[in-house]
Amino acid sequence: MRHSVARLPHWRQRQRPAQFPVVFAVAVDPVEFGLVSSLNRPGGNLTGVTILSVELGPKLMQLAHELAPVATVMALLVNPTSPYVEILTRDAMAAARTLGLQLHILQARSEREFATVFATLTRLRAGALVIGSDVLFTNGSKQLATLALRHAVPTIYATRAIYATRGFAESGGLISCGPSIADAHRLAGTYVGRILKGEKPADLPVQQVTKIELVINLKTAKALGLTVPATLLARADEVIE
Repeated sequence: MRHSVARLPHWRQRQRPAQFPVVFAVAVDPVEFGLVSSLNRPGGNLTGVTILSVELGPKLMQLAHELAPVATVMALLVNPTSPYVEILTRDAMAAARTLGLQLHILQARSEREFATVFATLTRLRAGALVIGSDVLFTNGSKQLATLALRHAVPTIYATRAIYATRGFAESGGLISCGPSIADAHRLAGTYVGRILKGEKPADLPVQQVTKIELVINLKTAKALGLTVPATLLARADEVIE
């Protein structure tokens, strides 16, 4: 025991992250989470790429409107425990007002509440459902896709960047939409190369992924009796048939 305690300070000293440069690719705000002091001037030994899926709110509402152009009622599913629920809700509500839509905010804290969410959707007669990005919904994507098909609700999921963009659509969901993982890895790899050539992380601004990938499951669309607009299909990065 004495031997372990005596070695502990030395072990902690060796684990200090400031001893080497770090390039990250994260789906959170690196400033808010204390990784860097600012996006333009990281100011330390860390820099990288940020992928903020919550900023997809307006785009997702526009997609829902394109899928169900005559619908006036839409719904947004969020996890109220998410640190980004306020931003996502605010942006989606603003987009809905611009589009002349009535948006209902539904909540689920666990997969046990999914069935209640879809029962509420049926009562509200929502034309489409947008699912906000959250690990709870990613883990429950198969269940959500099954419920959406059972209740005949066109559903769009904002995929988290740390997971494959096609995940929800591949599980039977109608549309997956999210930042490009490949683009995030490419940007991070570029920074690794620059640092290996002598540049300092503190001098490399944190980059943000701007490429958005869209995956559409046509099999699900047919099962829903839904015709996906040709303009939407033309913008898709992948179509599952």
